[in-house]
Amino acid sequence: MTVSLTDFEKRLCNRLQRGLPLVSQPFAEIAADLGCTEAEVLEQAQQLKASGVLRRICAVLNQRALGMASTLVTAHVPDEQIRPVTAAVNALSGVSHNYLRNHRFNLWFTLQAQSPEQLRLSLVELQGRFDIAFHSLPVTRVFKLDVRFDAESDDSVLLRDVERTPGTEPVTLRDEHKHLLTGLRDGLEIVSRPFATVRPAGMAEPEMFALLAELIEAGVIRRIAGVLNHHKLGFTANVMFAAQVDPERIVEAGRRLAHSGAVSHCYERQVFAGWPYNLFAMMHGRTMAQIQHTIDRFTEAHPVRSFELLPTLAELKKQPVRHSFA
Repeated sequence: MTVSLTDFEKRLCNRLQRGLPLVSQPFAEIAADLGCTEAEVLEQAQQLKASGVLRRICAVLNQRALGMASTLVTAHVPDEQIRPVTAAVNALSGVSHNYLRNHRFNLWFTLQAQSPEQLRLSLVELQGRFDIAFHSLPVTRVFKLDVRFDAESDDSVLLRDVERTPGTEPVTLRDEHKHLLTGLRDGLEIVSRPFATVRPAGMAEPEMFALLAELIEAGVIRRIAGVLNHHKLGFTANVMFAAQVDPERIVEAGRRLAHSGAVSHCYERQVFAGWPYNLFAMMHGRTMAQIQHTIDRFTEAHPVRSFELLPTLAELKKQPVRHSFA
């Protein structure tokens, strides 16, 4: 259900998504940006959390920089097996998102593991347990990964100051990095000094902020920011767009599609027999008409052999993976 927000709450939503400054009292700096008091920001942020608009304030991590392997998985699951298969998939610690989509391939979930071999073994186990083929579509190229919704605009869907594309090379972490990342796993509290609650024992505050800056610069942490529930903001229309694009045109097409304000994720992925679609994008809008406009413009501008639209029927799981940094 969409939540009605005041103009100030909309501004605060956008500001929180851009990231918290690395200072002792980040909400005081945000208040200065918005022309109000720290107390007002804290109160309104807590209300946004209580209403479900603000899911959490956390470190948004780049799993590739952490050395994790990941993939998108799909399967055709018969109706009578949806419940047990969903339970088994959601029980996997490496699954962060799981959706039921309106397509023959109806189950779609993201899976992370320590290695590609662990990914493969997880899917082999699922396949043997349910006698269902689970197809892996790993990313071969990232064009866009930036989930920040524009709460202030009636026309735009996503904030336009897109972050840099996350790097793909693993980063070597020191013990102090690991201790700090462990403290950040459950997110930040909405209090005056939120970083104090996650600072490892014995670590001075200046050292903590220096380490956080290092992790952000290295691409391990993409930002420390608010994560919103886009349904509560009124972005209730969403669809996964999968297109078949000639390999020699994929870079041009992917960059063009990623530039759209309705697209939050855009990737080139591997294909499998019976699924020739190599360009994927998640599209969002207040209405399907907004999304269809984006699709029409893209398919008119680029030679797409064919494409599929996979609207969401149900959100089966959506929570960040709890990484182990031991």
